[in-house]
Amino acid sequence: MTATLDIATVQAFLLVAELQSFTRAAEALGTTQAAVSLKLQRLETLLEKRLVERSPRAVRLTGDGAAFRERARALMEAHDRALSPGTAAPQRLTLGVSDHATGPELVSLLERLHATSTQLCLAVTIGFSSEMLQAYDAGGFDAVIVRREGSRRGGEKLVEDEFGWFASRRFTLPSGDALPLASLAPPCGVRAVAARALDKAGIGWQEHFIGGGLTAVIAAALAGFGVAPLARRIAPPGLIDIGPAYKLPRLAASKVMLYSKVSDPAKLAALRTLAATFRGVAASAER
Repeated sequence: MTATLDIATVQAFLLVAELQSFTRAAEALGTTQAAVSLKLQRLETLLEKRLVERSPRAVRLTGDGAAFRERARALMEAHDRALSPGTAAPQRLTLGVSDHATGPELVSLLERLHATSTQLCLAVTIGFSSEMLQAYDAGGFDAVIVRREGSRRGGEKLVEDEFGWFASRRFTLPSGDALPLASLAPPCGVRAVAARALDKAGIGWQEHFIGGGLTAVIAAALAGFGVAPLARRIAPPGLIDIGPAYKLPRLAASKVMLYSKVSDPAKLAALRTLAATFRGVAASAER
C-alpha cells in the first residue's frame, strides 16, 4: 500500500520549522510537546529521512527537512484551497498592537504568521495600549496585543518585560542639566510611568524628542536626542541602559497581554501561532 501524508502531521512539522521549537509548536496547536514530537517521528519514519536536528536550545532543519518544508507548504496551501468556498474573500483577522509591546519584533511575528496562516487576511493597527483596548472593548478588533493597563483582568500573558533608560553609547549629561527624554506622545503608558518615576525621584527632565512610533523613538535615542524608556527586549544593540550610571529610578516591570474574542477555528489557530511566536521571539531577544 502506498504511504500517505497526514495533514495534521505536516502542519505540525511546518510549525516546528517556523517556530524552531517543539514547545512553541505545541502551544500553537493547543497540544503537548510529546504529541508534536511523536508526529515528527512518524513523519521521519514515513519519509525515511531525518528532518530536524534537536539541541537543548534550538531546533534546526536538516537539508532534507528544508527541502521537504517547501513541498509541505505547497501541500498545505493546496489543502486550504480545496477547503475554501470557491472564490470567496479570505477571512479577516483584525488585530490591534501596542508599539511598545512588539516594537521591531513585529516583522518576525508577521513573517511566521504568514507562513502558517496563508488563508487569512490580517488587518493590523498600531497604537497606544489604552487606545487599542478601548477599540477592542468597542468591538473594533478581534484581538489585541498590549501592555496591561491598570487592574484589568483576563487575557493571556505573553511576556513580562523589564525596562531601562536607554541612550546612545556617546550620551553624556552635564551635572545639573535636566534629563533629555525621547518617547512617544501622550497617552503612551510607558511615557507616563517614566515621567512619574522621574518626578517621584526629584530628577528634572524635559522632552527633547516626541515620536509618532517606536521606530522613530529608537532612532532618536541612537542619534543622541535623548534617553528612551524601553523594554530591554526591544532596545537594539546600539543603545545602552544608562540608569545605573546616572542613578535613575528603577522602572516597574510590565506584562504584555493578548486579549481575544475569537471563536472561529482558523482565527484561533492563527492567534495560537501568534502567541507562540511572540514568546519564542521574546525569549530569543532576551538571550
